[in-house]
Amino acid sequence: MSELRVRKVKDFSAELQVPGDKSISHRALMFSALSNGPCEITGFLASEDCIATRNALAAMGVKIEELGSGGTHIRVHGCHGDFKKPENPLDCGNSGTTMRLLSGLLSRCPFEVSLVGDKSLSRRPMNRVARPLGEMGASIKGQGDRCTAPLTIQGKDKLTPIHYDSPVASAQIKSAIMLAGLGADGKTSVTEPNASRDHTERMLNYLLVKNIRQGDTVSIWGGQTPESRDIEVPGDISSAAFWIVAAAARDGARLLIDRVGLNPTRIGILNVMARMGAKITERIDDSGCEPMGSLEVSGGHLKATEIGGAEIPTLIDEIPIIAVAAALAEGTTVIKDAKELRVKESDRISTVAENLRRMGVRVEEFDDGMEIIGGDPLKGAEIKSLGDHRIAMAFAIAGLFAEGETVITGSECIETSYPGFIREIEQLQAMNR
Repeated sequence: MSELRVRKVKDFSAELQVPGDKSISHRALMFSALSNGPCEITGFLASEDCIATRNALAAMGVKIEELGSGGTHIRVHGCHGDFKKPENPLDCGNSGTTMRLLSGLLSRCPFEVSLVGDKSLSRRPMNRVARPLGEMGASIKGQGDRCTAPLTIQGKDKLTPIHYDSPVASAQIKSAIMLAGLGADGKTSVTEPNASRDHTERMLNYLLVKNIRQGDTVSIWGGQTPESRDIEVPGDISSAAFWIVAAAARDGARLLIDRVGLNPTRIGILNVMARMGAKITERIDDSGCEPMGSLEVSGGHLKATEIGGAEIPTLIDEIPIIAVAAALAEGTTVIKDAKELRVKESDRISTVAENLRRMGVRVEEFDDGMEIIGGDPLKGAEIKSLGDHRIAMAFAIAGLFAEGETVITGSECIETSYPGFIREIEQLQAMNR
């Protein structure tokens, strides 16, 4: 098990580009594979999670070429959705996005296939996609009431269109149903309690697949084939979030991030940080598949805020680093309506609360969130990542502000979403010696 050791730094000034967006990279692969010809993807995130999706599609007969070094520029040869039955179970690794979206994709394939994952993924509930996909005619069998992996999926040529009322706002549930809906005979709709991130809808529009949104309901019509087009994946705002907090909470710090995704359904982190007093300037280019642009952050003093309600789906992945920002801010920050964090790579509510306490922060944990009293000095501590990449990175940033040494155990999990993060942390510390 790897360890990442972090010490306090005095200064922070950087210009950087973060790796490609993980959510968009998964979708670019899948929709390109469904398309009617070759699609070049630039800015692809060649992380463990996205490579799991790439390998699964290759095992189903999709030709994928690597153009140049590093795996960030690839060509996917669309097969009109005519996938081959894989010879072995498809290994989704640690990626919940891979498993849930593949479940939707495979529901329209007339063969049986198994999906497996690592120990962490095998604890995560898949009943949330198995239920609606079952209503459409696919058979998805997992382990126990929560339908955990390994999964066995038997799809069919023509699925039944449904209107599904999702109990939670989840882009993964919505996207799985929409992927299956492309193989249904008619209109399939999903209604969410609040609108989740809209990468799937934007990519479908870009690939000339008709879908519409009315309020919190999105609909798609079966029988359509995505048009082959080249896709540029922007930098991941979820990865940028760690550096945004590192700069915003430090007097005199300056950060410039270029070519980062600025999708309105993903920038909840920017809205929260602005409420906390961060100075952030955005410049947006909205001409491609996804809006992207640059962010400039100037450091200063942060203040507490309250986070909840409809903004939670726009920043669900950023809550661990927002909790670190709350610990560095003056006052009491309340995070609520975030029960979804209980079923991520770890129980992120209890894991964040426990690790903040280890660093000397006063925290009260609730079923759907926590209350964090900020402003006390952070102390270096041993931090258990529990194999959760966002926990590991959030507390590496906390370590940059803490007295003494912070040791992140299980830091190898960072590779699932942000190759190069550890190198950048080490370079930052070397500059401050």
